[in-house]
Amino acid sequence: MTCQILTSLAEISSDYDAIFCDLWGCYHNGIDPYPAAIAACQAFRSGGGKVILLTNAPRPAASVKAMLDRMRAPEDSYDAIVSSGAACQAALISGRHGKRFHYVGPERDLHMLTDVGLSNTPLADADAILLTGLRDDRTETPDDYAADIAAWRAAGLVVLCANPDIIVDRGEMRLWCAGAIAQRYEDAGGEVLWFGKPHAPVYDRCHEVLAEIAGGEVQKASILAIGDGILTDVPGGIRAGLDTIFVTGGLSATDFGPDVESPRQAPLEAFLVEQGLTPRYAIGRLR
Repeated sequence: MTCQILTSLAEISSDYDAIFCDLWGCYHNGIDPYPAAIAACQAFRSGGGKVILLTNAPRPAASVKAMLDRMRAPEDSYDAIVSSGAACQAALISGRHGKRFHYVGPERDLHMLTDVGLSNTPLADADAILLTGLRDDRTETPDDYAADIAAWRAAGLVVLCANPDIIVDRGEMRLWCAGAIAQRYEDAGGEVLWFGKPHAPVYDRCHEVLAEIAGGEVQKASILAIGDGILTDVPGGIRAGLDTIFVTGGLSATDFGPDVESPRQAPLEAFLVEQGLTPRYAIGRLR
C-alpha cells in the first residue's frame, strides 16, 4: 500500500472524529509549541473533532499539562492528555510489583514515587526498578548504564519503564530516553514492563478517555493516530487498528529529501519497507 503524503491535516480531517496526537516532535519541540500544529489541532476541534494528546512522558497527565502551560500551549488545542507516566504510576500503586522501588532517572521525576506515597529504595532492598530516564540526559548515554544493568540483572529485578521512547529531540539537541536503557536490559535477559506507545494498554486508556469526553464510544475507523516515532507512534497506531499519520519532519527529518516540510515519495516508501510498516498517511510536519 502506498503511503499518501499530505500537505495538511485539513485534507482528511472530515473523515475522522478524533485524533490521538503525539507531543514531542509533532505538537512541540520540547521547548516551544509548533504554531502550525497548534492551528491544525484548533481547526480540527472547531469542526467538532476531539484531540487527545498521547505522550510517552514519564510523568502524570497533570504534570504534562503544567509543562504545556509553561510553553503557553493554548488549552483550546486539545481535549485531554494521556501519558505513559500515569499508566506506570497506576502499576506502582497496584502492589503487583511490590512496594519498594529503586528509582533511576532525573531528580525532577522522582515525584512519580513520592506523589503516590512511595519513596526511593536502595537497590539492595528493592522489589523492582522504576526507570523514567537517564539521570542526566544532557551528558550521559546508555553506555553509562552498563554497571547498573548488570546489577539489576544479578538481583533479578523487573524494570518498570515509564517512557518507551529511545530518543527525543529537545530543540536542536537529541537526547536519550528511558527506552534505550530498558531495551539494553531486556537484551541482557532482564524483564521489562513497558508503559506507553507502542504498547496496547495506553491506547486502551485513550479510548476510555475519548468515550468519556465524547459521551460514548468512538469507532476506531473514525480515529486518527499522529506521530513521528517510527518505533513507537507509528507501529503503535497501526497495531491499535487506527489510520496513522507518520510525521516525517520529526525524528526522521533528514531521511526524505532536503525540504523537511515536503517528504519525497521514493525515499519514504523505501524507508517504510525497511521498517516493515504501512502507515496510511505521511506529512512533513503537522499543520
